[in-house]
Amino acid sequence: MTRTNSNHSSRVVLATLVVLLAATVPAAAVSVTGEDVPEEAQVGTQVSATITLDELYQNPQSEQWQLSGTTELTDVSWTIVYYDQTGSQVNLIEPTGQAFSGVDVAASSGTAEVEVRVTGTVPEVDAYSYDPAQRFQLMELKRGQQGGASNTIESWETHHYTERSASARAALDEAGSAIETAQSNGANPADAQANYEDAVAAYNDGSFDVATNLANRATRQANQAQQSQQTQQLIIYAVGGLLVLGLLVGGVVYWRSQQGPDDPLG
Repeated sequence: MTRTNSNHSSRVVLATLVVLLAATVPAAAVSVTGEDVPEEAQVGTQVSATITLDELYQNPQSEQWQLSGTTELTDVSWTIVYYDQTGSQVNLIEPTGQAFSGVDVAASSGTAEVEVRVTGTVPEVDAYSYDPAQRFQLMELKRGQQGGASNTIESWETHHYTERSASARAALDEAGSAIETAQSNGANPADAQANYEDAVAAYNDGSFDVATNLANRATRQANQAQQSQQTQQLIIYAVGGLLVLGLLVGGVVYWRSQQGPDDPLG
């Protein structure tokens, strides 16, 4: 009897765990099947990004949910297009502002795919960073239920820059490459490295003219260090060659001196 009660209790506990696990497992994620997002964009210019969402109703209990989105672009316009399984458009809405919410996505409407497009102006940079490069949120999409919590589908970021920051970054990239090349060839461009680090600090501070000048100086110093290293190697090779030649000549002279005078009579 005791064993029967124990087995019954075990089944109850197991069933409870199954229910709890089922309740905590999140709904299957919406698939992102298309991305047209710029990797970088200049401050003040207008850009667009388009995201395509598919597999909208993987969880049977989520045949209707709500889409929301945010962006750090300014002067924003959104276009959300609904398509059915044949690829035909079934609906289109155009929210306004940097954020929208409560956009229904329902299987009952025949929607099988949703395309989200955002267009706006690239914002100013709040804080510059050389590595990693400063970025802004171009778009973030979430799915949720009315009055409930929402889950992030995905977030997309883009590197934004100004003409001056881009010029400074290019100079820093060149300096970093020159230093790496010099080091790989056996040089020790310590002065170049110091100026490079100062240039990075100036870039992060937004002092792009200073950063560019320091980076250019670092590039010259790295190239000079490499040339000096190559010159030293050539000198070492030349001296080594002369030493080898001298040893060979000395060896020949010594050998001949040990042969004694020639005997004309044999």
